[in-house]
Amino acid sequence: MIENISQMAAFALQQGSSPVLENQGAAAIAVGLGALATGYAQRGIGSAAVGAVAEDDDVFVPALIFTALPETLVIIAFVTIFIAQ
Repeated sequence: MIENISQMAAFALQQGSSPVLENQGAAAIAVGLGALATGYAQRGIGSAAVGAVAEDDDVFVPALIFTALPETLVIIAFVTIFIAQ
């Protein structure tokens, strides 16, 4: 695998021809991966927040804030796309 890295890098960069991935495709992958990471983070945070609120009602606001924090990843990805274009 390691001995093929230079060949894979040359293919990814498409030396001498057009790139494999255009700017819009790269932006779509960035937003998609950001959304996937947000869902993965909210999976654990959401279940922990529900459990904490079930035990003590006073932690509702911090639990809500911690649940909403990962969504900023997708918002930042969208803003980055519009700024980059």
